[in-house]
Amino acid sequence: MTLRAFVLLALPAVAALGGCSTLYPLPKVDIPETTQVRPQPMPQPVAATGSIYQSVAYRPLFEDHRARLVGDTITVQIVEKVSASQTSASTIDKNGAVQGSISALPFLNPNSFTRASATGSSSNTFNGKGSTENTNDFSGTITATVTDVLANGHLVIAGEKQIGVNQNVDVLRFSGQVDPRSIQPGNSVASAQIANVRVEHRGRGAQADAQGIGWLGRFFLNVLPL
Repeated sequence: MTLRAFVLLALPAVAALGGCSTLYPLPKVDIPETTQVRPQPMPQPVAATGSIYQSVAYRPLFEDHRARLVGDTITVQIVEKVSASQTSASTIDKNGAVQGSISALPFLNPNSFTRASATGSSSNTFNGKGSTENTNDFSGTITATVTDVLANGHLVIAGEKQIGVNQNVDVLRFSGQVDPRSIQPGNSVASAQIANVRVEHRGRGAQADAQGIGWLGRFFLNVLPL
């Protein structure tokens, strides 16, 4: 085999190997660029009253820093424990019996019906048991940002955390509505005291792909009637 023929045969193999590497791109952490324009919170209008106290930007002087305005950060202690169980049992037992005989008929000898009798019985039994149990335990910590302040003073917060190790990226997202009175010293609040909580914890990478169903298997699961 000449060198030219060997090169011509090797080029498709190299191209195939390069294509295989692009079929599975490595997951990356979504890091915003430094030049990216990020939306800034809208400044609150300040009334030109000439006084030092301004209600729209008021922060108590003699207390720990707590989130109050758009753009402030707050630490959320995620402690979600949900447990539900249900048990049911049913028992049905029904028995029935019927017995009859013929003792006499008009114009016939009664001795002819000494063996004419009929009996019947029925029985129905049913036993059923069922139980359902669901337990969910989620704990963690995330620092969220105040994205909006409602008319009643409640804070709308949202936060995201991404951690990339080797070929896996863990993404944690949290959002909810916080009553400022629930914020504890140290500018932290428990997730159990937050309304409309949305928590998402997902992974990207080889481990997440191993736990999913391939497209061909998913196709047969949708097509097969079993």
